[in-house]
Amino acid sequence: MADYHSPTVVQPVISGTDMTPLERLLRGLVFDTDEQDGGMYLHSWCGPSDVVTLPIGDLHAAWEAAPLNENTCVGTHVAALLAKHDAEAGDDPLGDIDIDLTESGNGWDRMFQDIVRRSATIDEIVVTTSFTCTKMRPDGFGGSVMLITADAIRYRSTTEILEEF
Repeated sequence: MADYHSPTVVQPVISGTDMTPLERLLRGLVFDTDEQDGGMYLHSWCGPSDVVTLPIGDLHAAWEAAPLNENTCVGTHVAALLAKHDAEAGDDPLGDIDIDLTESGNGWDRMFQDIVRRSATIDEIVVTTSFTCTKMRPDGFGGSVMLITADAIRYRSTTEILEEF
């Protein structure tokens, strides 16, 4: 059986002050984190998590900790999830909730774009990914790069770059 991996690194290091409490909570579930140069270096040996699960109480606490949440893509998405959960379960703080970060406009890439828009020090975030496989499969290798600015999210895979050549 072949195992596919997508090791990923995010540059630059992102200061915790550039993130809302909700973004800080999600960042640690989507990526692995290491403290570095006064911020967090984000990476993943197998690829970012697209669906994260966390206790409903933790999500409520992160949501309520910052008024900025209502002006962010992921904040709007989480507000809708919390409203739906609360309508169905009442004020029960028990249980877990899944957050699908693959839904259009609600992904971690949009979260990074919100960070760039607010940050006084970050003009862009670059996400570099390699595609690897434990077997020598023709479709198991390559990579991609994503450039996230306040105005755009640009993405190209090595396949797309080769097609452009």
